[in-house]
Amino acid sequence: MLSHLSIQNFTLVEKLDLDLKAGMTVITGETGAGKSVLLEALGQTLGDRADATRVRHGSTRADIAATFELDNNPRAQRWLAQNDLTQEDSPNECLLRRTLTREGRSKAYINGHPATLAQLRELGDMLMDIHSQHEHQSLLVKDNHRRLLDNYAGNNALVASVKTAYLAWHELAANLRHRRDNADEVNARFQLVHYQVEELDQLNVQADEITTLEQEQRELTSAEGLLQASAQVLGLCNDDEQGLQAGLNRALQILRKLDNKPAALVEAEQLLNEAEIQLEEAQRNLEHFGDSFNLDPERLVWVEDRLSSIYEVARKHRVSPEALPELHESLANELASLGGGDEQLEAMAREVSKLEQTFRTKAEALTNTRVKTAAVLSKKVNAHLKALAMEHANLTVECKPRHDRPSTHGLEDIELLISTNPGQPPAPLAKVASGGELSRVSLAIQVVAAERSAIASLVFDEVDVGIGGATADTVGKLLRQLASRGQILCVTHLAQVASKGHQHLRVEKTSNSQSAETALVEITGDQKVAELARMLGGANITEESLAHAQQMLGDAAEA
Repeated sequence: MLSHLSIQNFTLVEKLDLDLKAGMTVITGETGAGKSVLLEALGQTLGDRADATRVRHGSTRADIAATFELDNNPRAQRWLAQNDLTQEDSPNECLLRRTLTREGRSKAYINGHPATLAQLRELGDMLMDIHSQHEHQSLLVKDNHRRLLDNYAGNNALVASVKTAYLAWHELAANLRHRRDNADEVNARFQLVHYQVEELDQLNVQADEITTLEQEQRELTSAEGLLQASAQVLGLCNDDEQGLQAGLNRALQILRKLDNKPAALVEAEQLLNEAEIQLEEAQRNLEHFGDSFNLDPERLVWVEDRLSSIYEVARKHRVSPEALPELHESLANELASLGGGDEQLEAMAREVSKLEQTFRTKAEALTNTRVKTAAVLSKKVNAHLKALAMEHANLTVECKPRHDRPSTHGLEDIELLISTNPGQPPAPLAKVASGGELSRVSLAIQVVAAERSAIASLVFDEVDVGIGGATADTVGKLLRQLASRGQILCVTHLAQVASKGHQHLRVEKTSNSQSAETALVEITGDQKVAELARMLGGANITEESLAHAQQMLGDAAEA
């Protein structure tokens, strides 16, 4: 649940620190006071799109932070752990923070770690569920009916499985149709690829072979010159009279005969000794090279022919020689997919049939859960509609089969139908329900859907628009009943709803010639009575409205 909200320099709020409680928290205030500010700020921490115009006039940055307690939210705890975002000192707490600048930049943080908006939204969906006053409009979109039913049934995993099975089935079926409809083209392609693969099989170019052959070619081409050069150097070393070895020996003999040599001559003698050792090693290397080098003209011819064949095939396929092994593998795979003739087509047809059966098995399981859940959902919504002064309304969740036209969504179309008068056949919501009726239908559905929500914090933003009197009192009771499961935040303009709150926040707006400011304060006791009286009677608060407000609070406490 949401335990604390801190807002700085956001729209009309300069600074606000608010502690929130479990149960039902109502937010009230005069029209234009800014009741939606709290929810707008909260939406920023949950990943709503940044809006630079929301930064308070005269400020460079807005800062919003929301703290959630996760004791009863294992799903959010697992998500934080999987993303290495858990607070080590407070693992059952989560801090979401968002900053907005006047230049339009924004930054997001989860438990002090930088986060993306996608991460905020993903986590936010596990922390809070917001129902707005405009949500009833979504009921006019048929696709939303299916999502509503599946969410209530907890079908998300099965829905994803059905979609995956459908796509696998249709992808292979489309491939099979293409093969059958384009048999001549496929056969021609098969013949071409078969010839190309045979040619590459015979060539059989190995990885890194070209680099090795080109290096060998360079060595073989220069072999004769290398042998001549090494023989010349060896001769310079071995000449008995003028060779390097003979010269070194004479120099060392002279130095070795000297007595009382100074340090410079001692060092020179040492260096010449080392040079003699290096020279002997060089001679051995030269002799080894001459003895081991194989001057093979035939090998050179083979290497050049091999490289010529590789270059020619590479030019034919318009690829680099080094890319031939990869091309060979690719064409071999294509040949495997094209080959087989009628036998392969039959095998593909069997696989298509198998994939279709897999889809239908999963889709039928989805259908069963939808049909059962539709009956439960309809019954509960209709019960609430009667309490909301729609005694004759009858909502039906229709699961219309479409076995011959299955889709990624399954084997049926889902649509909400309603009859608002006795004897009237059910019809689509858009054709039957008025604006006020649609609002009450939406509220009834939201209340029922919230009963199965795994999210501890639910927000209702003026969902009571268009109702009043006893119906408004029923709405308040429904929301208070939901609050027994967790936390409800409710923005309302109805005293009947506000009286049911366990915690009451009032929005106050002050202004002067230079600026305006909005604040939220918690009210209790006489302040709460006065606020309810204002909501009942307007600016002129009378003894009667105060007494009525007091009675409302008493009735709520006894409920």
